[in-house]
Amino acid sequence: MLRLLFSLPAFALALLLACGASAEPMATVGTCTLTGTVDAGSSAYLQDCVATAQAHGYDALLVRLDTPGGALEATRDIVRAFLGADVPVLVWVGPAGARAGSAGVFVTLASHVAGMAPGTNIGAAHPVLGPGGQDPEEAGGKAMAEKVVNDTAAFAESIARQRGRNADWAIAAVRESESITAEKAVELHVVDLVAPTEEAFLRAVDGRTVNLPSGERTLRTADAHRVAIEPSVRQQFVHWLSNPSIAYLLFVFGGLCLAIELAHPGMIVPGLIGGVCMVLALVAFSALPVEAGAVALLLVGIGLIVAEMFVTSGLLGLAGAALLVLGGVLLVDRFDTGWFVEPTFALSLKMLIPTVVVVAGAALFVMTRAAQARRAPQRGGDAGLVGERGRALDGVGPQGGEVFVHGERWRAISAQPIAPGATVVVRKVDGLTVTVEEQH
Repeated sequence: MLRLLFSLPAFALALLLACGASAEPMATVGTCTLTGTVDAGSSAYLQDCVATAQAHGYDALLVRLDTPGGALEATRDIVRAFLGADVPVLVWVGPAGARAGSAGVFVTLASHVAGMAPGTNIGAAHPVLGPGGQDPEEAGGKAMAEKVVNDTAAFAESIARQRGRNADWAIAAVRESESITAEKAVELHVVDLVAPTEEAFLRAVDGRTVNLPSGERTLRTADAHRVAIEPSVRQQFVHWLSNPSIAYLLFVFGGLCLAIELAHPGMIVPGLIGGVCMVLALVAFSALPVEAGAVALLLVGIGLIVAEMFVTSGLLGLAGAALLVLGGVLLVDRFDTGWFVEPTFALSLKMLIPTVVVVAGAALFVMTRAAQARRAPQRGGDAGLVGERGRALDGVGPQGGEVFVHGERWRAISAQPIAPGATVVVRKVDGLTVTVEEQH
């Protein structure tokens, strides 16, 4: 009996250890977000997300997507990373109101499992080029149209076939600009399911089997621990610059600051700020599809606003503001085949007009005040004494005397005798001697 009593704790401990050893550890899912344009910054970020998820042995990588499209080369880099990933890549288009437009179609198709939130859409992958969103055939001719469309359609078809998705729809999205809702996308087997939240999406895909380069893997994502993978500061900065609105604001503001510095040398601060803004704007332009003519219009508009400060006719200022708006409207080059975006990827008038009014108004105010200061009479130095009033400290005459002017004692002469204590006005400064007259 004693032997049995002593053996019970050991048996209980062995049972607990066995249960603990048999329990599976909690699954971990890395999460990242793609919002805005697909550019060099966001592409590098998503590639890093795949590498991080593989290096840490995460059970899956979840990408939340909402994009109007972006650079074609950056899109290809993301697709290559997804297709070659040895970790399940899950793409969820959400929340409600989000879209996987243009380049976003390829990113979604390249995932192992894709889901969409209700109220989202996917498609509009037809290349829209040329001013005003022209068709490729209208913008660059029939040969150019066939080349661009065929290449893009083949790209979409190859991704869809590799992931077992609807290749016919992928081709239609390119050739016919097909765009569908989340529910229709599930029906056509473009995506796998509709889920209102990320949590619901992870629960819905739990237990599915996906094919990886290393073999099949069963997803364990229900109630998984999620780890956010954040972009680096450099990636965030590049992505921030790859925004037409930011590039436009930097260029206009920097140009006006430089104009103020050139018109009134020595202010230093406007020149320094303008130089930094212009450099950042040029970096942003190099990462965006930009019309050279639109940049020229912006420069002319800035020049007209500066000229208005010297002519003050009103017409030059209005013409300059109009050119800033026109340059902003035409800034995005939709004929650049290196970018693949929806027609909405452009500067809107709702942003342009208030921006031009505020920036141009601020520039007019600053430059007007500077011009007024330049035209004002000199208040410092010897020349600043002319016209100043003072008081005679003793008798002042042709032989001399002393006066108190501008807080200082000065030797003074006068053509007419001036009694001590009389009010005097400085008429001339000659070295350390002032010529004064009595103020009656």
